[in-house]
Amino acid sequence: MAAGVLLAVVSGCSAGAGSGESNQPDKVEVFSWWEGPGEKEGYDALIGYFQSVNPDIEFVNATVAGGAGSNARAVLASRLEADDPPDSYQVHAGLEQTSDIKAGKLEELTYLYEQNGWKSKFPKALLDAITIGGKIYSVPVTIHRSNLLWYNVKAMKKAGIATPPTTWSDFLKTANTLKAKKIVPLSIGPGWTQKHLLENVLLGELGAARYTGLWNGKTSWLAPEVRAAMVMFGEVLADSDIKTFGGDWQSALDKVIDGTAAYTVMGDWADAYLGRTKGLTFKTDYDAVVSPGTSGVFNFLSDAFTLAKGAPHRAAGEKWLAACAAPDGQDLLSEQKRSLPARLDSDKSKYTDYLATALSAWQDPATVTVGSATHGVAVDTRRSAEIDTALAAFVQDGGIDRFLKSVAAAYAGYQPADPGK
Repeated sequence: MAAGVLLAVVSGCSAGAGSGESNQPDKVEVFSWWEGPGEKEGYDALIGYFQSVNPDIEFVNATVAGGAGSNARAVLASRLEADDPPDSYQVHAGLEQTSDIKAGKLEELTYLYEQNGWKSKFPKALLDAITIGGKIYSVPVTIHRSNLLWYNVKAMKKAGIATPPTTWSDFLKTANTLKAKKIVPLSIGPGWTQKHLLENVLLGELGAARYTGLWNGKTSWLAPEVRAAMVMFGEVLADSDIKTFGGDWQSALDKVIDGTAAYTVMGDWADAYLGRTKGLTFKTDYDAVVSPGTSGVFNFLSDAFTLAKGAPHRAAGEKWLAACAAPDGQDLLSEQKRSLPARLDSDKSKYTDYLATALSAWQDPATVTVGSATHGVAVDTRRSAEIDTALAAFVQDGGIDRFLKSVAAAYAGYQPADPGK
């Protein structure tokens, strides 16, 4: 099957190219942020698959670690500005891509989907997210869930906590019990993890429809219910270690592992870190439930790869994207990274423990699907940066109204039909 996909791409690539870039087939440079524990293993498996079906192509691994991709994007921006693009680079699927599309940094890939029949292989919610202005510019390789609350099973039993909180009000009540036992209720990390927490507090307090409305302009940031949700977010932060945190998301999980913190809100890449890197057992040592207030909702994000405009090795870049789209490549990646495959037809028997529950929820027609703001599905890079600035100020002084006015100004006149505006 993989060989057939690759053959189709190679035979048809010239029809969709038409931009005059080099077509050297002997090398491909791919830019990514998958370098940390829990991520690197999956990426290595995907690279290994690519090399197994393309033994004559040298793979140049241009990876920059840290910050859920923020560090990598800063380096990548400099390269793109200098007209020194890699052949392919990692993105979060969704509106995050709009700035590069407007700047002419990405090749349209709709032709690959049409030539290889990929449109029928991906879920509608995902295809909708990656279709910008009626065109597709990336190939998704994973699905992740943002709205998860991770905890140490044994530590919670020892603390006398029978069940995790199902609402953020319940969390605040549980926090009092935990603090009395000298346990930090919620561990957290740097700015992007704080934003990750923010989106899931907003989702839990506002519900799926009003949460989605924040990002498409249908929910006013100045509405009373949004202010009330921000008040809750401030109270949740007050029960975290935000004043003393150190390290990235792995460090936040380390505190849950050693029992000094009760919970952390993190995406399901945490499962790879806990289960593979740390060698812990799901349900016995650690567990996860949906973040408070989000029962029946799947807040999703997707990692994807692109073809850069001016790619030095375009033909090899297309072969890399074919490997990314192949079921075998996605299964090998997801088995190690503990993500879900982006395709609908991957081997479901390979997904066990936490991933079995996640896959069932993702493919359940009754599940309500929303897109992550932090991880690029629902928010473009310009507004994301403005939210980051407003959030950093809020964390420093707790100024709710200033935060809301700043974000409301960023969304003034927003037209979802033109997400790059």
